[in-house]
Amino acid sequence: MVDDNELNRLRDIAAPAPAKDAKARAFEAALRAYDQENISAVTQGSVGGLRLTERAQKLWSEIMQKKLIATPVLAGLVALPIAGYATFHMLREQPPKFGGDEKITETLADKPATVKPTTAEPKPAPTGLETDKKADADVESRDATDALVAPASPQKSESTVAGGAAQQNALERGVLAEPAPPAPTGEFALDGAVSAPSTSRARMPAESKLTAPQQPSTLPADQMQPQPENRDRIEDFKTNPVHAALEDPVSTFSIDVDTASYSFVRSSLKQGTLPQVDTVRVEEMINYFPYDWKGPESASTPFNSTVSVMPTPWNTHTRLMHVAIKGFDVKPTEQPKANLVFLIDVSGSMDEPDKLPLLKSAFRLLVSKLKADDTISIVTYAGDAGTVLEPTKASQKDKILSAIDNLTPGGSTAGEAGIKEAYRLAQKSFVKDGVNRVMLATDGDFNVGQSDDDDLKRLIEKERKTGVFLSVFGFGRGNLNDQMMQTIAQNGNGTAAYIDTLAEAEKVLVEDASSTLFTIAKDVKIQVEFNPNKVAEYRLIGYETRALNREDFNNDRVDAGDIGSGHSVTAIYEITPKGSGGEQIDALRYGQASVDNGGVANADEYAFVKIRYKLPNEDVSKLITTPVTSANEISSFDQASTDQRFSVAVAAFGQKLRDEDATAKFGYDKIMEIATAARGADPFGYRSEFLSLVRLASALGGNR
Repeated sequence: MVDDNELNRLRDIAAPAPAKDAKARAFEAALRAYDQENISAVTQGSVGGLRLTERAQKLWSEIMQKKLIATPVLAGLVALPIAGYATFHMLREQPPKFGGDEKITETLADKPATVKPTTAEPKPAPTGLETDKKADADVESRDATDALVAPASPQKSESTVAGGAAQQNALERGVLAEPAPPAPTGEFALDGAVSAPSTSRARMPAESKLTAPQQPSTLPADQMQPQPENRDRIEDFKTNPVHAALEDPVSTFSIDVDTASYSFVRSSLKQGTLPQVDTVRVEEMINYFPYDWKGPESASTPFNSTVSVMPTPWNTHTRLMHVAIKGFDVKPTEQPKANLVFLIDVSGSMDEPDKLPLLKSAFRLLVSKLKADDTISIVTYAGDAGTVLEPTKASQKDKILSAIDNLTPGGSTAGEAGIKEAYRLAQKSFVKDGVNRVMLATDGDFNVGQSDDDDLKRLIEKERKTGVFLSVFGFGRGNLNDQMMQTIAQNGNGTAAYIDTLAEAEKVLVEDASSTLFTIAKDVKIQVEFNPNKVAEYRLIGYETRALNREDFNNDRVDAGDIGSGHSVTAIYEITPKGSGGEQIDALRYGQASVDNGGVANADEYAFVKIRYKLPNEDVSKLITTPVTSANEISSFDQASTDQRFSVAVAAFGQKLRDEDATAKFGYDKIMEIATAARGADPFGYRSEFLSLVRLASALGGNR
C-alpha cells in the first residue's frame, strides 16, 4: 500500500489547485484502493483511466518501483479495471447511469458499450457535468486514433450494476494492459485536458487481449471465442491418369448420378473461396444438369446410350468421346406407390439455420409432391433413435407436416440405431413392386454406435437385399461427412445430394423427384475397350471414386450405381488418335503388336462400349453394346449439340477447379465462352447460375 506521506506528495503534484479538494479526495480514494498488485497501468501514465503529468508519473514510478518487481500479473489484471472504473465515476461525483436503452461511456474504453437493464434504480446525473463529459469524450476519441490497440473480443457476461456493484461490472469490462511500456510523450493533466498527442498504449479497448513481453496472449475462458473447427470429411482421390491403349485398353467404372459435389462447390464459391480439390468430382458436376439426350422407347429397355466423338476444345491433338445415357421417364400416372421413411438427424450440431430448419422446409416440399396413397414414416436420431411418426398415408398431410415442424435438435448422433429403426418401419409398410426407400438427412458423423464407414457399408448392404433402398441428403458445413454419405448411398442403391439452399431442395425433392425416388435400373456399369489401331491413349474424365476392376464388369455380385426415372448420365473420355502427335506415353521398344491391319476384325473402330444393368427386381444383369466408329464422329466442336457442348464446358470447369494438367492452359474465359454459347433452354436457371460460378472462380483463381 502507498503510505500517507508518499500519497500527499503525489496528490499535491497531480491535482490542480482549483479542484484540489474534490478531486484530491477522489484521487486519494482511488490510490488507497490500489496496492502493489495494481500498478502496471499507472506506470504507463494513468491512474483510473486519467492521464498523469510527467512529474506525477515519474514520482509514481519511483514510489512503486520496488513493489512492481514482485507484482503478480494476474492480480493486476483483476484489480486494475475495478479501480479504473471506480475512479472514473468518483471523479465525476456521480454513479453510472443505467437504463433499458442507455449507454455507458467508460474512460477505459474506446467506444460506448450497451448495458442491459438492471434492477437497481439509477441516480440522476447532475446537469452541470454535461460539458465536462463532452470534453472527455473528445479527448478519448483523439486518443483512440493514435493508440495501438488489440482486437476486442465479444462480450459474453452480464452484471447487475448499481452503486457498490460498479466494481464488479468494471472487472468484466475493464482494460487489460501491457506492463511497463515506454512513457507517453505528452503532458496530461489529471482532469483529462490534453496538451499533446499521445502514443501510449495504456488506453486500450475494454475486453481486449492481454499481451505481455515474450508471453502468449491470455484471456479468461469465458471471453474466448475460438473459430469453429471444420470437421468436414471428404474422401481424397487422385485424378485418372492417361492410359496407353496398347497396354491397358479396357476402362471399367460404375455410373454415378449423385449431385452432391456440384452443390458443395457452389456453396464454397458463393462463400468466396475456391473449393477444396477433393470436393470436386467432375462427373457429379456434369450430371447435375438435365440434358435432352435421346431416351428409350419403352420401359422394357430402361435407358438408351448415344456416343459421339468430337474435337477437344482445350487440346488440338486429342478428341473427346462423349457417352450419353438417358433413362426411361416414368409417367406420373404409372409411377408405383411409394413407401418412404424420413430418417432425420436431430443431434445438437443440427441447430443451425442451414441444417435442421432448412431440412424441415425441404421435406415439407417433398410431402407436397407425393400422392395421397403413398406412405410416410419419420424416425429421428440423436442420443437415441425414436419414432416420431408411424407409417402414415400422405393424404394425412397436416399430421405429417406437424410431425416435421415439431422436430427440435439436441444430443449426440446415434446414426446406427436410427438406420435400424428406419429399416424396421420400411419393412413394416413394405410395398411389393413399389418404391421402398429410407431418406437419410444429416450434417455429419454417426458418433454413437457403429460409426466406421465399413461397418455402415455392411449394414446397408445387408438391408438393401430386402428391397429397401437408401438415399442420403447432406446439410450444412463444418461437420459434413461426405465420405460416409457417398459410401452408404452407393451401397444402399440410392443417391447422395447436398442441399445448401431451399432452391436446391426444390430441385432434388420436387423437380427431380421421379429420378430421386423411382429406380428403373440398378448396378449399372460401363466398360469401354479402346482399339490401339485407332487410339494411342485415353483418360476418363471423372469417376475416380467409381472405378471398377475389369473382371467386376461381368460379376453380378459387384454393386454399382443406379439410374432413376428420366435420369441422364454422361461420361467423357479424352482420347488421343494414333499418329496425332499428342501422345504422352512413349511407344514400347519390344513386343509391340502389328497395326497394319493384317485382317484384324473391327480395325476401323475407335472403341467398343458395353453397359451392364439389372432391372430393379432382378439379380441377373443384361448387356447393351455400342461400337464407336467414324460414323459417330463430329467434324468440329461447334457442330456438336448444345447439350454436348455445355456438358464439355462443365467438364472443363471441374478439371480446372481440380487444377489438372489437361486444362492448365485453358482459361476460365474459354470455359465461359463455350458455356454461354451452349446455354440453350434454361427454364430453371441452372445454366445461368453455372456461368456465375465460373465468373466467381475466375475472380478467386486469377483467371489462371
